[in-house]
Parts: sequence; structure tokens; C-alpha cells
Amino acid sequence: MTTARTATPSTARAINDRLALNLLLEQGPLTATELRDLTGLSRPTVADLLDRLQRTGLVAVVGERGERRRGPNARLYALVASRAHLAAIDVRSGGASLVVADLAGRGLASAEVPVEGAGSPGTAARIVEVLLETARGAGVERLHTVAVGAPGLVDPATGRLVSTGDLPDWHGELLAALRELPRTQVILENEVNLAGRAEYRVGAARDRDTFVLMWLGHSVGAAVIIDGRLRRGFSGGTGEICFLPVPGTAALPSADSCEGGFHDLVGSAALCALARAHGLPAAPADDAPAAEGAVRAALASLAPLDGPAAPDGPGAAFLDELAGRIAIGAASVCVVLDPGCVVLGGEIGRAGGAELAGRVEARLAGLSPLRTEVRAGTAGGGAVLAGAVLTAGDAVRRDLFGEA
Repeated sequence: MTTARTATPSTARAINDRLALNLLLEQGPLTATELRDLTGLSRPTVADLLDRLQRTGLVAVVGERGERRRGPNARLYALVASRAHLAAIDVRSGGASLVVADLAGRGLASAEVPVEGAGSPGTAARIVEVLLETARGAGVERLHTVAVGAPGLVDPATGRLVSTGDLPDWHGELLAALRELPRTQVILENEVNLAGRAEYRVGAARDRDTFVLMWLGHSVGAAVIIDGRLRRGFSGGTGEICFLPVPGTAALPSADSCEGGFHDLVGSAALCALARAHGLPAAPADDAPAAEGAVRAALASLAPLDGPAAPDGPGAAFLDELAGRIAIGAASVCVVLDPGCVVLGGEIGRAGGAELAGRVEARLAGLSPLRTEVRAGTAGGGAVLAGAVLTAGDAVRRDLFGEA
């Protein structure tokens, strides 16, 4: 049972309101009796807060509990999810994915905006217009908050996006255009950090307060969550493990390029080359979809639909070498942070699933004295968008419910 804290009358009301609103958000419609049982608040206090929240438009009666007798005790109260709306945008070099959601985080509409090459002078404006059209199509006239996930560093002091590679100009132009939307808060966050939040809240690390998400895709990165808090570092660079100097590469990374770092061991181009070396099919594009396909082909060779499995074949050898490469980077992170849990995300982590995670855990156990569990990410291919929706939703609720 959760009990409200003692405070001044006005502060106590705010705390009680927030407590009830969060319960309605997490558990759905509740009766006044259920709210009393869950909060430990008195009958008059719950009646007062429900009346107050109905007047603000945050709560409404949505029906009655069928097994109860009719009357006030049977009324079901629910959060009015249409009270505010939010949006999430996942920005990549090849375009943007976006979703519009309500106060409860339920997706109402989504859209994809592909961008060819480096884009054009009108790229940012086109993405904003698609966002607004998508919102209007879902009956949403105003977006309270938009959370944007983008590659690169987000400076904690200024909130600016700092490139660690060659980001197209339209990334910065998009942020500027979004910040011109009236009465809309814009939150910028590193894409991998958002994926880490998704794994923490709704994915593979829901039972962990401390873990590291290793993002394995076209490039690599990490999100670090310690004691339930996302860690960004002094300059926003926590988790830039693509620059990690490791054995097995031809050179060392530099301040201007991650070539020669951990990126050259497990980035998509390296994985495609590794797959070809083991005789597995890998498209010459050397991109994330091709690397993902190579991992899936290796897994399929272990348990084919027809014919004998090949536990000692090229697929198994490829997965073992890949696991060894990933374990090198994971060991470097673990001996510094001791997270106890590493989650493999991104296209490669998702494709490898529990099989790859188990192999990485076994290799990691031989490299580090610190016991570390390795899990496959479960937040899915939309982890960045999911994390952005969660981040935007938290911001909206802080504004409407009050600070936690």
C-alpha cells in the first residue's frame, strides 16, 4: 500500500492528486473505494480529490463496476487521456519516424518521412508539416510536448545536438523548426538513451535499476542507467562506446572519427565482412539490414526448418566470433561500471535474441571477474520511438500533475 506524505494542506493536496492520477494512469479505471485501498487516504480526502480532478478535466466518470451495487461506490473514474497530446520523433540519416500519442502514451497515429541523401533545404519543414498533418488526422490540434531522438551528443548544459560524425544539416534545422511551434515543449535526447529508457520501463530491464544497453546496429552506442537514473556525463557523451579503443582493429579511433574503435569490430560493415568470411550470405551494402540478415541466417542454420541442424557449421562459428567481439566491448564497460546486467539492443541485438545474448554472457564471464547477466532487448524495433513517447509523457504529466 502506498501512503501519502504529511505536508502543508496545499502541498498535501498536490501530492494526493498526483498519487491518484498516477494510479489511474498505471491501473486504468478505479472506483473511489479502490483508490482509498491503494492510497491509504480517507474517504473524505478521496472524495475531495476526485471532485477537484473532475473540475480540472483530468478525471471523468466512465462507467460503473458491474459486480457492485449501483450508486457512488460503483462509479469508475479514469484519467482523461485526451486532456493533452504528445509526439515522438526518431531521426535518422535516412529520414524520420514519428508517432502522435495521448496523455496515457497510447499511439493515435504514425508516419514515416524518408529523406534521400543529405536532404534538401525544405526537408525539416516537410517533416514538421507531416507531423502536424498526422496530428490533425488524429483529431489533435495542439501538441503539448514533442520528444526527439537523434544520433550524436546532447549537451546537458545547452540542450544542443553535437555531432560525433557527419550528421545532415536538416537534423539541426528540424529541431529549430519544432521549437517554433507555439505552446509546444521540445525535448531532445540521444537516440540510444531513449532506447535505454524503453528497455527500463517496458522492455528487458524492467526488473533492474542498474544496467547498460548496448546498441548494435549501423554503428554502436550504449545507454547507462544506474540506480534508476539515466547517466549522460559531463558533455553528454556517456555511452559513446563506438570510440572505445579495443584490440582487434587496424588503428585507433580519433577525436574526429570512431574508425578503429569498437565500431570497427561490431558495426554493420564489420559484421557483414565477418559473415562473408564465414561463408554466410551478406549483402554488399554493409548496412544494418544486411548485418541483421546475416545474423538471422546464422541462427537459421542452427535450427533449420528441414534437414539436420548445424551446431558446428559456419553459422555457429560466426555467432561465436561475433559474441567474442561484443564481449570485448561489454567487458570494458562492465569492469568500470559493474552494472550486473547488459541488454543487447539495436538491429543486431534484436536479431540475435537469446541465442546471441547467451553466447556473449559466456564469453564475458571469461573476460571479467564481475558477474554480469546478458539479455536480449525486448523493446523491439521501435525502441527509440517508445522511449521518446515515455519521455514526452513524463514531461506532460509533470506539467499537469505537478512535480514528483
